[in-house]
Amino acid sequence: MEKMIEYIVRNLVNNQDAVTIETTEDNGTNVIHVQVAEEDVGKVIGKNGKIAQSLRTILRSASSKTGKKYILKIN
Repeated sequence: MEKMIEYIVRNLVNNQDAVTIETTEDNGTNVIHVQVAEEDVGKVIGKNGKIAQSLRTILRSASSKTGKKYILKIN
């Protein structure tokens, strides 16, 4: 799941080298932390948060198939 989110985010931003993805587990929930360059944050969030919401929808879809719960946090 982490690789898929990383692939999508890297293709959205200009500074691909600044993208870091880290997964932690908190009470059985996998939290995916996405960190990008300051100038690329808006590209990952999108207008009115639509891109971030789409990424969360992808994670929710994967959650239903794998049985694991995922949360996306953009730093």
